[in-house]
Amino acid sequence: MAEGCLKVLKYILFAFNFIFWLLGCVILGLGIYLLVANNFGALFPSLPSLSIANVLIIVGSVTMVVAFVGYMGAIKENKCLLLSFFILLLLILMVEVVVAIMLFFYEIQIDEYVQRDMRDGLKKLEKANNTGLSDAWNQIQSQLKCCGVVNHTDWGRNVPASCCLDNKNPCTDFVKEGCYEKFRNWFDGNFLLVGIIIICVSIIQVLGMSFAMTMYCQISSNYKCN
Repeated sequence: MAEGCLKVLKYILFAFNFIFWLLGCVILGLGIYLLVANNFGALFPSLPSLSIANVLIIVGSVTMVVAFVGYMGAIKENKCLLLSFFILLLLILMVEVVVAIMLFFYEIQIDEYVQRDMRDGLKKLEKANNTGLSDAWNQIQSQLKCCGVVNHTDWGRNVPASCCLDNKNPCTDFVKEGCYEKFRNWFDGNFLLVGIIIICVSIIQVLGMSFAMTMYCQISSNYKCN
């Protein structure tokens, strides 16, 4: 009976980690695509290495490593790997909870910081005349149909052509919506979907932890009996 339960847990954990690993591959691939095709990191000059693409690459890589540890622990029935898998999932879950709490309690401060950082980026761009950064902003504004942080006045006198609606030179009609507002509206419009995804991921993590610890205890009991 015990051996049968162990086999069931083994294959459940194997299937769980295989799906978990595939999810990591998808996230990593999406991050690499965004890194190559987009320049959203240009919006936040104080955190040049922290962009949507880099975050997805880190999350995807960590997910794949954790899934591999759990997969090997299940196949080899290795107590050390199973315990490591449980601890890693627990740490990830704790980080997610801490981030969620910070976003909830410091929403206004984060909102103000992001807007200020984006404006500082535009000021530095105007002073340094960075062609690469300017191209990044133009690409983002063209793709998202937005202009500046709040509106075109954030650019001062040097409003780029990517903010223009009438294709005239000089431009007389600018895109009304700022890039920050565009991001914020997207998040507000998809808040429920994002929340459901986060809850589902958390439930999956808790299930993975439960399976790993149950299998760990089952292996320990079998060793005692033997």
